[in-house]
Amino acid sequence: MTGLEVYLLAGLAILSFNTLLWLISLRLQNSSIIDPFWSLLFLIAAVIYYDSSKNGFAERKILLLVLLLLWGIRLAGYLLWRSWGKPEDFRYQKWRAEAGSRWWWQSYFKVFVLQGILAWIISIPLLAAQHNSDSSAWPILDSVAVLVWSIGFFFEAVGDLQLARFRANVENKGKVLNTGLWRYTRHPNYFGEALIWWGYYLLALAAGGFWTIYAPFIMTGLLLRVSGVALLEKTLVDAKPQYRQYIQTTSAFIPRFPKNPGDGQA
Repeated sequence: MTGLEVYLLAGLAILSFNTLLWLISLRLQNSSIIDPFWSLLFLIAAVIYYDSSKNGFAERKILLLVLLLLWGIRLAGYLLWRSWGKPEDFRYQKWRAEAGSRWWWQSYFKVFVLQGILAWIISIPLLAAQHNSDSSAWPILDSVAVLVWSIGFFFEAVGDLQLARFRANVENKGKVLNTGLWRYTRHPNYFGEALIWWGYYLLALAAGGFWTIYAPFIMTGLLLRVSGVALLEKTLVDAKPQYRQYIQTTSAFIPRFPKNPGDGQA
């Protein structure tokens, strides 16, 4: 199959999987079940790309799958653990209330189809990294990609672990986590996620897929402006009075040493 045919096949697989999730969400009356499965959409695409890219550079293909498995399974497991037994996320509750009786079908397009399309678009570096047999950049650029990915994975995994431990302590209710990685950035997990996708892009770049650069830009933009930093901080500022001072001293995204409260906003 051509690269385009493989890409379209992955899109169909993602849509089919999300349609199944949508049907389950109707049964559970919980549209937020999509969140733990977000990373698995990329695994679905990557496996299809791997199986269909017979002439790809074998070492890079295996490396990419290993990195995706580590990232995807950890993130899915963490989000599933965090949401298990809890009600539907507030974002979806708001949309459900606004749509009323129409939500059962609107949720398919507004949540499951939309997130499927985004995952499909963003997955393009995973195809480029595996479909091209170019090995000229190995191991220099590929090694840089692994380094960038590893730093991102560290920030995301350790940041999530530190946050989980903080929330598990009832004495921290209403308080702001500002220690560990959270001392240097208000969102170490989102920063790590962005780096992970730039790492995937560097693997694609090593295979000649320089044109797929729009994918990590889209992911970074989503994390900063749509579903990540911007959305979360709207609720945190109102819910936690200490968060305003935290904003003044701590970088929103890229880690750096904290400022003094009087130095201006981060």
